[in-house]
Amino acid sequence: MSNQAPYGTPQGGYQNQYQGGGYPPAPPPGADKKIAAGICGILLGGLGVHKFILGYTVEGIIMLAVTLGVGLFTCGISSIAMGVIGLIEGIIYLTKSDEDFSRTYIQNKRGWF
Repeated sequence: MSNQAPYGTPQGGYQNQYQGGGYPPAPPPGADKKIAAGICGILLGGLGVHKFILGYTVEGIIMLAVTLGVGLFTCGISSIAMGVIGLIEGIIYLTKSDEDFSRTYIQNKRGWF
């Protein structure tokens, strides 16, 4: 029996998946914030924490003010609305690819949805 791996794979059985060498391609800038912003959008959406993670301070303050300030006068209806918006945005963040997320929310600075 020969010492060569079958079907052209290297001897250790590892097949190099990446074209330019043994390293995966670098993630796009800002892709590391995707999971944190998505989870915070789902869990703490009404408070706007996911907006602060992405660097959208004005949008985060708007969500926080509507949830806490306006929510007192509307018996919580606006707080529920902000929570639903945060939930939707968190799901959108997590379902986008890293490239789409970076292009949409980091490079193009899209603040809402």
